[in-house]
Amino acid sequence: MRRNVLLVREKIVRVNELNQPLKGVSLWLDAWRRLKKNKMAIAGMVVVILYSLVALSAPLLPIYSFKKQVLDHQFLPPSLKKTAGALLLERQEKLLYEQAAKEGRNELNDAQREELRAHKARIETETMVDGKGVTVLVHQRRYLLGTDDMGRDILSRIIYGSQVSIAIGLIGTITSVLIGIIMGSLAGFLGGTVDYLIMRFVDVMYGLPYMLLVIIFMAMFGRSIFNLFFALAVVSWLTVSRVMRGQIISLKNSEFVQAARTSGAGSARIIFRHLVPNTLGVLVVYATLRIPTFIILESFLSYLGLGVQAPFASWGSLVQDGVQAMVTYPWMLFAPAITMTVFLFAMNFLGDGLRDALDPQSKNKL
Repeated sequence: MRRNVLLVREKIVRVNELNQPLKGVSLWLDAWRRLKKNKMAIAGMVVVILYSLVALSAPLLPIYSFKKQVLDHQFLPPSLKKTAGALLLERQEKLLYEQAAKEGRNELNDAQREELRAHKARIETETMVDGKGVTVLVHQRRYLLGTDDMGRDILSRIIYGSQVSIAIGLIGTITSVLIGIIMGSLAGFLGGTVDYLIMRFVDVMYGLPYMLLVIIFMAMFGRSIFNLFFALAVVSWLTVSRVMRGQIISLKNSEFVQAARTSGAGSARIIFRHLVPNTLGVLVVYATLRIPTFIILESFLSYLGLGVQAPFASWGSLVQDGVQAMVTYPWMLFAPAITMTVFLFAMNFLGDGLRDALDPQSKNKL
C-alpha cells in the first residue's frame, strides 16, 4: 500500500492521492470557514463593524455638535429637504392660521401678516457661532432625524451616544471576563479551600439582586460614566467564573497539562499559557453575547435616571427621553430605539454564529 507521506527537507509532509501537500487547518481558521457559511452571522458582523466605524469617526463626520442647544429648534420633525427655518416658518404660519380660525376668520389680518414677515426676516438673517468658531446662519440647519426638547440634533446625539453605549458593552464585558477568568481559573485548578471560598462567595453574590447592587453603588459613589462602567462590571463576572471553573476542571488532567508539569511549569504558567488559551472559544462566544446585555442594563439604569448624565448621551438615555414625549414627538423615541435594536440583533446573530463555528460538534451543521 502506498503511503501518502513525503520527506521534504527532513520534514514529514502528508500528501493526498495526487502527491499534493496537505496543509493543516488551525481551530480559528476552521471556525472562520464555517462562520462564513452562516449568512446571518456575517450580516451581524458587518453591522457591528459599521456601527463601530461610525462611532469612532464621529468627530470627523459632517454632523452638528451633540450638545449644542438651539432653543428655537425645539421638537422639529425629521426632514431630508426642509431646513430648520422652513419648518419654523411653517409652524408659525400654522399657529397664526389656528388663531385666525378661533376668531372666525379664514385669512390672516394685517398684524398677523406683519408678524409672519418679521419672523421670516429673522429666520433668514439670524446667525450664531458654531463649535468651530465659525459664524453661520443658524436656521439653515437640516435635521435628518429631528431635534429634542433642547433643540439638539438627534442624529448627532445617536452617533455620539453609540460611543458611550458600545464602550459600556466592551468595557463591561472585558472587565467581567478578565475577573471571571482569574477567579474561575484559580478555583478550578487549585481546588480545595480556594475553590470552596471562591464559589461560596459567588453563591452569596448570586443571591443578591444584581440591579439593586448596581443602583446602590451608583447612589453611593455618584452618577458618572466611570462609576457606571465599574458598577456594571464589578458584579457581572459571576457567570464567567462558573463557566471558567468548569472548563478548567475538565482540562486540568489532560495530557498536555501533565506534560507541562513534567517540564517544570508552575501553576500560573499552566493556567494562563495552557489552560486559558484552550477555553478562548467559549469565552469569545460568551463575550459577544454579554455586550448586548450590558447595553440593555445601561438603558434600564437610564430609564431610572441613574445612567449617563447630560450633556453626554447613550442609546438608553435617548430612549428614556423619547418615552416621555413619544405621543407628541414620536421621532424622539423611534430613531434611537431602532438604532439600538438593530445593533442588539446584530450582536446576537454574531454571537450565535460564533457559538456554532467554535463548537466542534456543530461542524456538520454549517
